[in-house]
Amino acid sequence: MNFYTTVLGSGAALPTVARHCSGQVVNLNGHRILLDCGENTQTQIRVYHQKMQGLSTICITHLHGDHFFGLPGLISSMHLCGRTEPVDIIAPEGISQVLSTILTASGSHLEFEIRYHELSHTEGMQLILENLRCRIYAFPLMHSVPTYGYLIEEKPRGKNPSRKYAYCTDTGYTESFLPFVQGANLLCLESTFNTAFASVAAEKQHLTAAQAATLAHKANVQHLLLTHISARYKEPETLLSEAQAIFPSTTIAADGDRIEVHYNKPAEQPPIS
Repeated sequence: MNFYTTVLGSGAALPTVARHCSGQVVNLNGHRILLDCGENTQTQIRVYHQKMQGLSTICITHLHGDHFFGLPGLISSMHLCGRTEPVDIIAPEGISQVLSTILTASGSHLEFEIRYHELSHTEGMQLILENLRCRIYAFPLMHSVPTYGYLIEEKPRGKNPSRKYAYCTDTGYTESFLPFVQGANLLCLESTFNTAFASVAAEKQHLTAAQAATLAHKANVQHLLLTHISARYKEPETLLSEAQAIFPSTTIAADGDRIEVHYNKPAEQPPIS
């Protein structure tokens, strides 16, 4: 069964030529889930040959612009291209008001249903959506506005164990969500800064690469994918080397990357020195 994510945007805050704002398309055996929808996401969907009308679920981590400003345009384009199938949108409380206001102000009328799943004061991990292929869970992170991470868990078939992909951005350093991502096959974590900017990261409630690697180690995940890279890093290898010194099984996302969620069980990592 196919289970992979395609990175549409891996940058933080501002889009650049090299890195667009946050967005990924997860493909789980044909079931497509959009994770975040920063500015220009719909163009990135075309550039990287994803199927816009194939998106059935959209998960927004929080209502900062670099994570959802692309959503009204995407919804409008879905309508203009003749969509009739419903779309599930999972997002913090307020998303329905924002979208409704924009669609009303622009005189837009959709020929498909938007089914909102608004998250409000969610504690712990909650099952939000379930279908024949997967379960989607949400859990709180620590940021300046209500923010949620997502765990996508495939339903096992035959003798194959289920694989898990966890997507967590934006967040400051907290271990509160580690029980929800323990043993994940792939963990995507923000890595906005390196250790030299640790005080800035703490102030803005973001992670350094070393902190992301430490969290991945503590969660005993199989692989760590770093994303939400600050535009100040023209050569992001400095972030990667910092993370790999703590958690060797780390890669850094780049726009257009396709990252597989493998079946392998999480490997034991060496202790942090």
